[in-house]
Amino acid sequence: MTTSAQTDSSAPTPQIVDVRTVAPRDRHPLIFDTFDALKVSEAFVLINDHDPKPLYYQLLHERTDQFDWQYLQEGPEEWHVQITRIAKGD
Repeated sequence: MTTSAQTDSSAPTPQIVDVRTVAPRDRHPLIFDTFDALKVSEAFVLINDHDPKPLYYQLLHERTDQFDWQYLQEGPEEWHVQITRIAKGD
């Protein structure tokens, strides 16, 4: 889990994935599909209505060593997390 606030000004603006209005059963499939479509070094920003820590652990298990997780905003009403693909899976 990265906590660095350093940004690369040449990097493209990440896609926003706001799951607050998505049915709970559809959230993780949407997030995983979005992540799987990323190229290495691409990212998206997840917006959620609660801390997505369970998602972090699921990604850690299912996409081991493939992502970087950076909180941009931590509640109390919205959580913003930048998820960057750092490697392709096998």
